[in-house]
Amino acid sequence: MNLLPYDSETLVSALSKEEVLSHLNRVTKEVNYLDQRTRAKGDILFNGIVGQKGFRISKVVDRADTFLPLILGKIETTPRGCILFINFRLFPGALFFLGFWSIILLGFTAFYSFIIPNYTYATLCFILSLVNYIIAMYFFNRQVKASRKVFHQLINFQMKD
Repeated sequence: MNLLPYDSETLVSALSKEEVLSHLNRVTKEVNYLDQRTRAKGDILFNGIVGQKGFRISKVVDRADTFLPLILGKIETTPRGCILFINFRLFPGALFFLGFWSIILLGFTAFYSFIIPNYTYATLCFILSLVNYIIAMYFFNRQVKASRKVFHQLINFQMKD
């Protein structure tokens, strides 16, 4: 388990860069969340953008999930396939709120420790900040595992005639 909401991996695929991008493009759709008509249907596995050099995607979910990872990828061609450099991280909004509440609770911990000495409240605020962070990391790592599984299944896709 990582201490930060970030994970990365490097994959080697026997598929060419064009095949990987084609598979990704086939199961990825750019979504405007304010327009219900652009919602994913059927065989769409990811929301996001697939470009010529890389991709910025997230797994399709039925309900909102704060800790869903953003998958950033870069693909490089090799003589026998391609190499994928993949980074999993929290969306900026989720990262902001995790940092915001951590700083607020640690600020209250310092306030109750040094300005108004009330060690019960200081301990409570510190414990709440730890619980908040541990829960966030647990759910983030769980979602990374699920997203990684779907992504690996896609990359190991074999064309059948």
